[in-house]
Amino acid sequence: MLDLYHHGSSACAAKVRLALAEKQLLWSSHYVDILAGEQFKPAFLRINPKGVVPVLVHDGRIVRESTVICEYAEEVFPAHPIYPDTPWERAQVRIWTKAVDEELHPACSTITYVVSHRHIILRNGVGDFEQFLKNSTGEGYAARERKWRWIHEGLAAPGVGDQVRLYDGYLRQMEQALRDRDWLVTDRLTMADIALAPYVNRLATFSMHDMWVNERYPRVADWFRRMQARPTFRSALLDWLPEPLRVEMAEHGRKAWPEMRALLG
Repeated sequence: MLDLYHHGSSACAAKVRLALAEKQLLWSSHYVDILAGEQFKPAFLRINPKGVVPVLVHDGRIVRESTVICEYAEEVFPAHPIYPDTPWERAQVRIWTKAVDEELHPACSTITYVVSHRHIILRNGVGDFEQFLKNSTGEGYAARERKWRWIHEGLAAPGVGDQVRLYDGYLRQMEQALRDRDWLVTDRLTMADIALAPYVNRLATFSMHDMWVNERYPRVADWFRRMQARPTFRSALLDWLPEPLRVEMAEHGRKAWPEMRALLG
């Protein structure tokens, strides 16, 4: 039995949902409203002391970290593989997933906070900085201070421009990788494509298609259309995002796009 703790706006959770869908695995949903602070409740912290989603529980065994969850699912349930056959190709997939975890995901978190979630958090009430620190779940003072500035300063916060340009750099790398094939590593979809899909979709959710359309990154545009056409895409990436949140993220994204575009240079 597979139990997944997740949230609709979490790119990492979307990655796991997409991987499980491509592997045709059934799972039970445990929805954790991270915008309402449910990840800090004692019951969830016993499952993941970091206070983040996703978390997979398989027959009582807890598996944390989104890429680790996907690798675990591949090893335990080898049918409908999402990793390639050869060691070299699997290594190329892992280069992409490592880059997503170490660089693209932090950039996505930054952009998500400064474009949209800051408005929701401020509306719900963030309290003072001391109270904000108490909900750190081990992040540390510097990380919480950075998030505090994201919430209060938005796209003007220090370092945000670098994260926007880093995000754009990964779209450029995808454009290069897609020169001779439809998918990032092989001639079929792999975990590399699954890992990147939620991050391109995040920009689409923010109505920021101009990051790749109009011949800016035409191969990425074609790749994203192929991803959207897969029967797993809607059920894994779109259907779990509550409609009011989707509308709000799209509106915040449209308002922020001129400033984002200026940061691209």
